[in-house]
Amino acid sequence: MTINCKGKLIDLNTPIVMGVLNLTPDSFYDGGKFRKPALILKQVEKMLQENASILDLGAYSSRPGAEHVSEDEELLRLLPIINLILKEFPKAVLSIDTFRSKVADKSLQLGAAIINDISAGNLDENIVDIVAKHQVPYIMMHMKGTPKNMKDLTDYDDLIKELLKYFSEKVAIARKKKINDIIIDPGFGFAKTREQNFQLLAHFDLFQTFDLPLLAGLSRKSMIYKTLNSTPSEALNGTTALHMVALQNGANILRAHDVKEANECISLFKELKANRISI
Repeated sequence: MTINCKGKLIDLNTPIVMGVLNLTPDSFYDGGKFRKPALILKQVEKMLQENASILDLGAYSSRPGAEHVSEDEELLRLLPIINLILKEFPKAVLSIDTFRSKVADKSLQLGAAIINDISAGNLDENIVDIVAKHQVPYIMMHMKGTPKNMKDLTDYDDLIKELLKYFSEKVAIARKKKINDIIIDPGFGFAKTREQNFQLLAHFDLFQTFDLPLLAGLSRKSMIYKTLNSTPSEALNGTTALHMVALQNGANILRAHDVKEANECISLFKELKANRISI
């Protein structure tokens, strides 16, 4: 199982880490932390040294209740940073966390290699055409509504069945557009209650039915720190615990703020898997 990132093949048969780099002032964990070029490059260097296979750049906060950001503002935050990173680290594989086709197009023209769309085309249906035009991997996530109102859209007759139906429809659209590399992200924390997030993780393996790479975005999310009565900054231990569950249930990509710790989790998982014997 591989994905083609503008000529660079990434093998997903062994799980990898996607490092998170938020370029927003209001993200739930590290908002505003990486606004100066020197700090951004220092963080990128750190994540690459810790073996992040992909860096995920976001310039539009998708935390619950986040305020709307204009397309121009998103581009202003994002495009100079793509240039900055690729000038300093030309081999870095950049994923762009956006749901807008114009932002996706301009980012890919500058050298980004993956599009990570929280809406799977629901918020801008043209983004699928842009991904197809550039022939890059497409991460499609499940969400209802928008980041601003999604916390009120958590009613499901059957959560897992509805998500499986959602992805079957989204994958069919992407296949029709001749997108080769599709990655599924069930969307922990997006239009789901704390309990629903745990239900989703417990049944994460069911998404393997698509025979596509699976991404788990659990890092420091509220399902962890609300359960433990702590804060995002205290949620690393809980993140690692749930990362292991995700790996055991078939995750190919861990999207994480803490790259070193996520890779340590993968190393332990690989050792566990290598020593499993049939009895």
